[in-house]
Amino acid sequence: MNEIVKKLDFNKIPIIDLKNLRNGKNKFNVAKELHDASKNLGFIYVKNHGIQVQTIENIRHDAFKFFRKDDNVKAEIKISNKHRGWLGYGQAKMDDRAKPDLKESFIWGYQDQNGISLNDHPLRGKNLWPRSVPSLERNAMNFFNEADLLAKDLLKGFAIGLNLNENFFLKTSSKPLSRASLVYYPSQPESMGEDQYGVSSHTDFGVLTVLCQDEVGGLQVQDINGEWFYAPPIENTLLVNVADLLSRWTDGEYKSTPHRVVNKSNKERLSLVLAFDPNPETMIDAKEVFGNNYKSKFKPISCGDYLIWRFGKAFSYRK
Repeated sequence: MNEIVKKLDFNKIPIIDLKNLRNGKNKFNVAKELHDASKNLGFIYVKNHGIQVQTIENIRHDAFKFFRKDDNVKAEIKISNKHRGWLGYGQAKMDDRAKPDLKESFIWGYQDQNGISLNDHPLRGKNLWPRSVPSLERNAMNFFNEADLLAKDLLKGFAIGLNLNENFFLKTSSKPLSRASLVYYPSQPESMGEDQYGVSSHTDFGVLTVLCQDEVGGLQVQDINGEWFYAPPIENTLLVNVADLLSRWTDGEYKSTPHRVVNKSNKERLSLVLAFDPNPETMIDAKEVFGNNYKSKFKPISCGDYLIWRFGKAFSYRK
């Protein structure tokens, strides 16, 4: 990794105010901005996004408490075969040619007010909550639910931008396959070399990613010329990005762009993530977007089947 990483260019990743999309006052103008950004690199800073500052502070506090505990404490909720719980160092590898990622994660999904999760798919089952941080369940679900609302607002905007019914991407989303995660990156020692990443170059698997960075930074995005540039945290914004299934659904019109994390800050780095996906049976078929006579580059595939394939490649515990 000896290439030069450039400063952020706002022509590549714009800041979009979602206020008039979310309150319905001027959905079409915001939708056009989202549409244009998605055809460019598919990364967007959003403000007036609806996730409360207190929600973010609460879950960050609990996340650091959890990740700073001994591994034998965290292992109480080690990753299940339904992709829930704690994933330790070395168990994720986003690029086949790279070293395993230098990160830990805690992963959970939808549950109802009684704490009941769906258990009907290889990537969906009971959430595992650490007894060592009892408030994490409440704070994590608050984040999940607020980020879920944001993702749905954004997908309405994308649909409007494509001249579709605003609920097009949400018509089968009553039981979403979405996953949320806390991702913890230790500071990367120089001795690990230039070819070690917090997360190596990858595109995201699902439909849409909502990312709340902290002030440490370290995220890098690749432009269409193959050059890397920083996507630093910007106050009062979140980053959202088009992921592979939304790109496939739009036959590549919306871009799912490679990105990676390098943390050489001498500080811990923590990201809060929601990977939004609709129900597992949802068919990802560009003909539904562009019409029955459209010749797509991709065969139709269900959301659930696609994610099983991608997870099998990326996570060593699934092999």
